[in-house]
Amino acid sequence: MNLMEKNYDYILAGSGMAGLSLLYAILKNDVLQHKQILVVDNVDKNQNDRTWCFWEKQPSQFQHLVAKEWKTLQFFSPTVSKTFKMKEYSYKMIQSGDFYSHILDFASQFSNVKFLKASILAIEDNGQEVLVRTDQGKFTSEFIFNSTGLFYPNMNEENTLLQHFMGWFIKTEAPVFDSKVGTLMDFTLSQHHGTTFMYVLPISDTEALVEYTLFSERVLDKHEYEKELENYIENKLGLEDFKIEHREFGVIPMTMAKFPSSMGSQERIIHIGTAGGHTKASSGYTFQFVQAQVSRIVALLAADKSPLVQLSIREKMFQWYDMVLLDVLLQKKVEGEFLFSSLFKANDPERILAFLANESGFWEEFKIRDSVPFWPFFTSGMRQLF
Repeated sequence: MNLMEKNYDYILAGSGMAGLSLLYAILKNDVLQHKQILVVDNVDKNQNDRTWCFWEKQPSQFQHLVAKEWKTLQFFSPTVSKTFKMKEYSYKMIQSGDFYSHILDFASQFSNVKFLKASILAIEDNGQEVLVRTDQGKFTSEFIFNSTGLFYPNMNEENTLLQHFMGWFIKTEAPVFDSKVGTLMDFTLSQHHGTTFMYVLPISDTEALVEYTLFSERVLDKHEYEKELENYIENKLGLEDFKIEHREFGVIPMTMAKFPSSMGSQERIIHIGTAGGHTKASSGYTFQFVQAQVSRIVALLAADKSPLVQLSIREKMFQWYDMVLLDVLLQKKVEGEFLFSSLFKANDPERILAFLANESGFWEEFKIRDSVPFWPFFTSGMRQLF
């Protein structure tokens, strides 16, 4: 049957991290792995275009793709300096090129999976069927899982901070890094543009990712990121002789805008990844939240239930925490550097990571709430609640 004429069980609109994670989970499931699947994207995933960092307690199915992990992290600000060894979590890095390659190689073993390089023009539910319109034809399916930006809500400077960053993978001739210690945040930088910090993640004693990251309403000119990276590497790290092996740049929305979880009268178009609101609004972290969503989608599909994931009360509580934090930062009630300094000064850093991973308990959350200025968070909390 011609690719153009075929009806599919599932269409994955977009083959980024969310789309390929879902594809992998489906193909790993004995009940679902023989479903007819079409993956549509306008680019081939053959570039190392992203670096994903996250923390977890137990090794996941992607442990073999982890380029480096750290049990010891650092936090720096003008008022706080902490080096902490984690007991429960490990902080991990995965290169997107390794991730794409692994999943695409695995998917190539399945004749029921088709890949189409095409531009997606529309995703529709006409009441009779759900379909994807592309510049190479129309395709119908039982369910469509969308990770494209076609249905993003209206994001503007009043409801959204952008997490934007430029990272350099640098290499030196002499061993200068402690590869066992990563710098999670270094706020000892100018905060002129907004919440601003550096990551330093050593991969070996001669290689490290140095990343300049900001939370603000607007991105900067390219040369401003480069200037700050050069200054930090030369003046803070004390390196004059280094080679840039790889560069990356990204923008992640940290938004109060509501992402739709699905569309259509029968909820057969499901939004996943950032498109489904699974980028954590307060931090920009995405990888682990997508894996959790994908796992639940596949469990529902295998049980022949609607794959629309319903949020628990606890998940809604964490969403409220995220909205409150964003409101405080957007309203400029508290500066980001002061906020994170307050958190790391008063709390066990590993408990902060648990909170940011939606894995904390009520007592931990009480202590975290108690360590930030009361009135700014109280007024923002009431504003978001009502």
